Amino acid sequence: MDCLFCKIIAGDIPSKKVYENEYVYAFLDINPMAPVHILVVPKVHIASADEVSAENSAYVARIFEAIPQIAAEAGLANGYRVITNIGADGCQSVKHLHFHVLGGKQLPDQMA
Repeated sequence: MDCLFCKIIAGDIPSKKVYENEYVYAFLDINPMAPVHILVVPKVHIASADEVSAENSAYVARIFEAIPQIAAEAGLANGYRVITNIGADGCQSVKHLHFHVLGGKQLPDQMA
């Protein structure tokens, strides 16, 4: 498969890993949009939130179980934001489901 995140999970492309378990891989974004910007991905290929199903939803549940620990270890005690982008209009740049964990400062309350 020619998926950037699948290659990162496999170790074929280097990343700055911050968390990993059987279901989840999390690493620092190379183009951070906040002082803390972590990408959290399932270890199976799911193209986007539109492809979450009964067969793969356990991976998404495990991601949301891991995010509080990931955020705490990153020092995000005062809050953070979790975002996923879907499709072209949603600005999804990598076609592998991923969640952005953003924090480390007061984030704007509205989108541009």
